[in-house]
Amino acid sequence: MPVVIGFEGSANKIGVGIVRDGEVLSNPRRTYVTPPGQGFLPGDTARHHRSCVLAVLQEALSEAGLKPSDIDAVAFTKGPGMGAPLVTVAVVARTVAQLWGKPLLGVNHCVGHIEMGRLVTGAQNPTVLYVSGGNTQVIAYSEHRYRIFGETIDIAVGNCLDRFARVLKISNDPSPGYNIEQMAKKGQKLVELPYTVKGMDVSFSGILSHIEDVAHRMLAGGECSEEDLCFSLQETLFAMLVEITERAMAHTGSREALIVGGVGCNERLQEMMAIMCRERGAKLFATDERFCIDNGAMIAQAGWEMFQSGQITPLEDSWITQRYRTDEVEVTWRD
Repeated sequence: MPVVIGFEGSANKIGVGIVRDGEVLSNPRRTYVTPPGQGFLPGDTARHHRSCVLAVLQEALSEAGLKPSDIDAVAFTKGPGMGAPLVTVAVVARTVAQLWGKPLLGVNHCVGHIEMGRLVTGAQNPTVLYVSGGNTQVIAYSEHRYRIFGETIDIAVGNCLDRFARVLKISNDPSPGYNIEQMAKKGQKLVELPYTVKGMDVSFSGILSHIEDVAHRMLAGGECSEEDLCFSLQETLFAMLVEITERAMAHTGSREALIVGGVGCNERLQEMMAIMCRERGAKLFATDERFCIDNGAMIAQAGWEMFQSGQITPLEDSWITQRYRTDEVEVTWRD
């Protein structure tokens, strides 16, 4: 019964999770929150992670009721993500692995989301919509790879939402996307925005540029409210995502859809995806904020799968990379 500890810190969350044979024993995390109107810079985020990672590690061990000797392997996020935060977490994981005499497992962040989603929901072979602040991809498994059927050609959907939140000075606590979602529930007018689907790919930068340009003018002229803009942006972005996911499901013949990544917490996105799945005779799987948002347990779970299939990462290969595509990983643990 292998026990794997996972370290995640590719963006503004620092998390340490422990998994044993599909059971999440602990999963504490901390979030670096910046003032309204500001994003998070790599250097500042790394300093935040350094300041609390050992406390989060101790919390994970205490919550699980385990000692270092009970751990069988140490997993960490190898990429993709922001360079400085990734380095911070990798250094801690390398140090812990050497101090405890445990093997290292370098995990792809995106694969971590997928494996956590499969574990928590019980989805067998879903078409995956992976939506977060740094990634937007439609994925399906085939021949030991998670194949990317469609993706953003510029910015991620979460980044689009985050940057729009800065325009309206919406709070970053607990997250800008969550606060946009709550405001959108009060929106009553649909403002027409650019809708950009190119084959199986999507583009969000033009929508963002347009809404940045017109937002203050429309608000000053009384044409709409801030809530209307939040509602309209969500509806447009999510409709694009549902369209390309449905097209991928039609191609693969899939009867399961799984939403993962931080934006996957959004109840309106889940509602729109559920309608699409119901019309196709398919089933939607999604998780809540415990596992959708970046966390250490997802890295531990993907590491557990790697460890069980005989994969380990030699110390000399434990470098990080900001660009690490989902389809670069050989998925040795699936048929």
